[in-house]
Amino acid sequence: MNNNKAVVVPENPVSRFLFSDSRSGLIWLIIRLYVGFAWLKAGWGKIKSDAWTGEHAGTAIQGFINGALAKAQDGGDVSGWYASFLENTVLPNAKLFGFVVAYGELLVGLGLIFGLLTGIAAFFGALMNVSFLFAGTLSTNPLLFILATWLVLAWKVAGWYGLDRWALPKLGTPWTRKKSI
Repeated sequence: MNNNKAVVVPENPVSRFLFSDSRSGLIWLIIRLYVGFAWLKAGWGKIKSDAWTGEHAGTAIQGFINGALAKAQDGGDVSGWYASFLENTVLPNAKLFGFVVAYGELLVGLGLIFGLLTGIAAFFGALMNVSFLFAGTLSTNPLLFILATWLVLAWKVAGWYGLDRWALPKLGTPWTRKKSI
């Protein structure tokens, strides 16, 4: 008996269609545009806000973090380890984090809208969503997190109707054609 032989489990037709078939690109285009415009709107609003990136940069994020820290003290929505991270890392660097959040949201939105490095953009969007969720903020974060996670899973075809169709082959993945002999 050879224990070194790998067992290859075939992919089911639904997941193969959704995550590997370029024909599913239209589904992902709709999801990409919805999530992308949500991020673009949020980021643009923050970039235009004096409290995020202007003269008083960092004050908005300080208020957000203080609210999260109050939720942690109430023993409710924010875990102690995350409250510690917010208090000891984010709060002292609120101005920097204000710029990172604002421009990060804008870049995620643009990446998703244009379908450029879709999987990477969706990953960073999901990371921001989960950060907001850890801070006790629901809003649209659960829905956007789920959709971004699906976009990460569909990275090979989610940007088919976008710039990924041309960018990813130039980067070496994933749509390289086999040369006929």
